[in-house]
Amino acid sequence: MARRRRGLPVNGVLLLDKPKGISSNHALQRVRRLFEAQKAGHTGTLDPMATGLLPICLGEATKFSAHLLEADKMYRTRVELGVITDTGDAEGTVIERREVPSLTEQDVEAVLTRFRGEIEQVPPMYSALKHQGKKLYELAREGKHVERAARRVSVYDARLLEFEGTAFELEVSCSKGTYIRTLAEDIGQALGCGAHISQLRRLKTGPFTSDAMWTLESLEALASQANREAELMPVDVLVDHLPSLNVDETAYGCLAHGQSAHLAIEALAPDALARLYYAETFIGLGVVKSAQEVAPKRLLSTVAIS
Repeated sequence: MARRRRGLPVNGVLLLDKPKGISSNHALQRVRRLFEAQKAGHTGTLDPMATGLLPICLGEATKFSAHLLEADKMYRTRVELGVITDTGDAEGTVIERREVPSLTEQDVEAVLTRFRGEIEQVPPMYSALKHQGKKLYELAREGKHVERAARRVSVYDARLLEFEGTAFELEVSCSKGTYIRTLAEDIGQALGCGAHISQLRRLKTGPFTSDAMWTLESLEALASQANREAELMPVDVLVDHLPSLNVDETAYGCLAHGQSAHLAIEALAPDALARLYYAETFIGLGVVKSAQEVAPKRLLSTVAIS
């Protein structure tokens, strides 16, 4: 007999404004408990120091959360010059202090041009990347240091928002895998004085922006479970970038049984992923096999033959 899953079958996506001082997983669990959801996951970790956009996937949405892991991001950060920490942020231990040269806004702008476009970054020791099965930050806390290979990332824009002589604020648009702490450290090195970040806020991930975020306090203030569920975005927003296909009853029956379905497919190449809809309802993802055939890739658990 299958064990009954505890909680409610809540499905959808919530854009959380993660508060400072807690981990992404802690924030996730608080949201899951608020919704009494059976299952929950997020789409990309924010450091405890960081705030801002953390998409939370509930229920069936967790099946499609991986599609946001490759998404581009946008951040706002404050860079403090002249102080280097072991973590690259204000929560780390200060390991070096340097005199900050007399800099102008133009000096900073000139250096920023070197960090736009495709660049190489060495991932920080205080990161969740693994070395021989162990996370780098765990090794760092043990006082160990391992060599890390540089990785290519893309910084689409690094826009100077404010400059105060020994600190400045940046808005950074970048590809997945970009470490803003490392970017700030490298910019500080190029300016000749080192740097760390004291603030970090994520403003955008993939198609989602900070405009529609909820704080934990605003969620808690909603009067009922129904009110909270009414604010969830539908599951298919996670795959809205993919083309869509409408299936008829016969095709729906084949897909629900794990079989390929015959379908007139235009302008989609073999192996392309597509959103599938039956009676205007999202049923999951399919993979194109040919101009007349689509196979199920990841379907909602509600897809079944009546």
